Amino acid sequence: MAIQRLDNVGIVVEDMEAAIAFFVELGMELEGRAEVEGLFADQCTGLDGVRCDIAMVRTPDGHGRLELAKYRNPAAIVAGPRNRPHNVLGTHRVMFAVDDIEDTVARLRPHGAELLGEIARFEDSYLLCYIRGPEGIIVGLAEQLC
Repeated sequence: MAIQRLDNVGIVVEDMEAAIAFFVELGMELEGRAEVEGLFADQCTGLDGVRCDIAMVRTPDGHGRLELAKYRNPAAIVAGPRNRPHNVLGTHRVMFAVDDIEDTVARLRPHGAELLGEIARFEDSYLLCYIRGPEGIIVGLAEQLC
């Protein structure tokens, strides 16, 4: 049996409002917010006493979603520096196609975005870059040229 679709990518955050503002500025839409707790939450996460605020943001086409989660209990664990390089095993990143990469980077800078390197050209096909957003989240941006 094959999977049906990618439902969402989950990202644990400390500052929910900053994370939501960052992804909304990127062009995502806030789909909803909820508080999650109870036996089912404990069972599926393998944690005890889960109390978690979540926010779901989706891409404008409705096909991609991120679930932002702020753990109230048990507290989120910081497992190393938030500014880890891109090549650390297990590092997560999410990439978005954008219309104008330079404008997108400029709009995200007031929300804490920093380029990891620079905007690079891949042949005559794409402009690409990685930025670090709130909570150390690595976000890739791709602008198709042709």
